[in-house]
Amino acid sequence: MSSASRLQESIRTEIDSLSPPAITGRRAFLAGGIATGFALAVQPVCAQTVIKTDAEGLEAGWVKVPAADISLDAYRAMPAKGGPFPVVLVVQEIFGVHEWVQDICRRLAKAGYLAIAPALYQRQGDPTKIESIAELQSKIVSKVPDAQVIQDLDATADWAAKHDGDARRMAITGFCWGGRIVWLYAAHNPQLKAGAAWYGRIEAPETQNNPKHPIDIAAELKVPVIGFYGGKDGGITVDSVEDMRKAVKAAGGKSELVIYPDAGHGFLADYRPSYNPAAGEDGWRKMLAWFKSNGVM
Repeated sequence: MSSASRLQESIRTEIDSLSPPAITGRRAFLAGGIATGFALAVQPVCAQTVIKTDAEGLEAGWVKVPAADISLDAYRAMPAKGGPFPVVLVVQEIFGVHEWVQDICRRLAKAGYLAIAPALYQRQGDPTKIESIAELQSKIVSKVPDAQVIQDLDATADWAAKHDGDARRMAITGFCWGGRIVWLYAAHNPQLKAGAAWYGRIEAPETQNNPKHPIDIAAELKVPVIGFYGGKDGGITVDSVEDMRKAVKAAGGKSELVIYPDAGHGFLADYRPSYNPAAGEDGWRKMLAWFKSNGVM
């Protein structure tokens, strides 16, 4: 099988793991191109989201981050009083910075962080308006270069440090598409204290926009990352997670990988049927403890 065929098969597997066949639940509500609900490609959405975080005691909403060539939309949440706050860069799911990612920022803000999620597909299009993951992958995601993402995260980190964030206490977390980015950014930015990658792809064929994957940069990690994976993930094999664990250990790194045997892909996503409360809650606790033990909080 050619590299292109392997990539297509890998994408199909991930799409299958993300998209149950039933089509139910709520759709996104958009205002001015900024998501205020769930992305259209999220199918199905549970009738009742398990966790809903309000903004009481927070300063939360959309901000503009000056990037290399555009003004980048980003959702930011932080405590309403105090500061400077430790910073968590939040890297979106494949669906973009929709309601659930915004809620993650508010959860982190309630824990005392300035959490900010930049819209990393902004140049390529609005992912919240696309109705299928396959179309989202072909029209937007495949066209987003890793180099652009890294540059935008640098710009976001710089903005946060100038707007009530403490640049000396900075971490990164991300989910699905963003979980892979966490590993790459941890190999790029030595100013971070720690990272937390949630079920991000570890290996895949090389493409022009994605020349390296986490398994390729295990020896280049500049900060410790904790990675959370599901033993029943249809797109990320346990063998690949174990290969990453071995690569990190061989390089003398301090990163850790956690596998939840009974969890599938997206097990923290409490707005979808993939949610696994035991794995999600345990991973969230471990992430906060990881940040604290590495000097972020």
